Amino acid sequence: MSTVALVVTEGMLPLELSLAHEVFGAEINGVPEPWYRVAVHASGPVRLGRFQVLPDAGLDQLADAHTVIVPGWADVDAPPPADLVDAVGAAYRAGARIASLCTGAFVLAAAGLLDGRRATTHWAHTRTLAARHPRIEVDPDVLYVDNGQVLTSAGKAAALDLCLHLVRGDHGSAVANTVARNLVVPPHRAGGQAQFVTAPVPARDDHPLGELLPWAMARIDQPLTVEDLARRAHLSTRHLGRHFRAATGTTPLRWLQDQRIRRAQELLESTDESVDAIATATGLGTATSLRRHFRRALGVPPDTYRRTFRDARR
Repeated sequence: MSTVALVVTEGMLPLELSLAHEVFGAEINGVPEPWYRVAVHASGPVRLGRFQVLPDAGLDQLADAHTVIVPGWADVDAPPPADLVDAVGAAYRAGARIASLCTGAFVLAAAGLLDGRRATTHWAHTRTLAARHPRIEVDPDVLYVDNGQVLTSAGKAAALDLCLHLVRGDHGSAVANTVARNLVVPPHRAGGQAQFVTAPVPARDDHPLGELLPWAMARIDQPLTVEDLARRAHLSTRHLGRHFRAATGTTPLRWLQDQRIRRAQELLESTDESVDAIATATGLGTATSLRRHFRRALGVPPDTYRRTFRDARR
């Protein structure tokens, strides 16, 4: 069973802590058993606003966890607690996967885990992080950054995106989608999307993309073009692009490509279909095209992805 340690300190933002607990600690139908074992780690009882949190374990036991989640806190001008920084650093050296949510990146930075790496945090604090830690390549324009053992996210919704990204890497897209459906949130937003998106998903039935996105997903195997999407939405291609940028943080073609790759991942994980068949089912045309786009998006070819995923499930 994979253990997830949620770190709690005074002044921490409770929302990110709650989001992480909902993803890794909630009882959800349709996920593998055993699920994650979640423990709250702190140096002692912690008061978060009106609530008092009683930890399951101390900071000195962080190194025993497989994954350590460091939520953010409100006062980024104050240095993070030394005992927390030391404990996170020790967990990293012991091999734990370290993920920060929102301003939790300042803890990882203080521990030296982000030096020489690309990282992000809430857009309002990216300049502060970059000025305080010049050895970090701070990217203010993404939802999250995955460096393998070390991951960082922007705030609020992006923190949830990163948690779902971790589930996807551990258990595959189908399970991550199940968790997302349970939380009534979008199943996938790529880490490279812009942080400042006015409406991450169409929230109203009368939104110009409200009917278009499900329509396109149902036809993901077809060679859809921007003109096809615009015609279906009764918009010009220019206005379609503007609505897509506002609602998804990306372009219509990029969104389509992301959905095709995501569907290919699901089929590689859950079926024995050939790469040729999956290329046809996802609208990517040929196995050569699928391999090119898949490698560009995920860094590995489809066959390696399928083999790695199945090996991890054994």
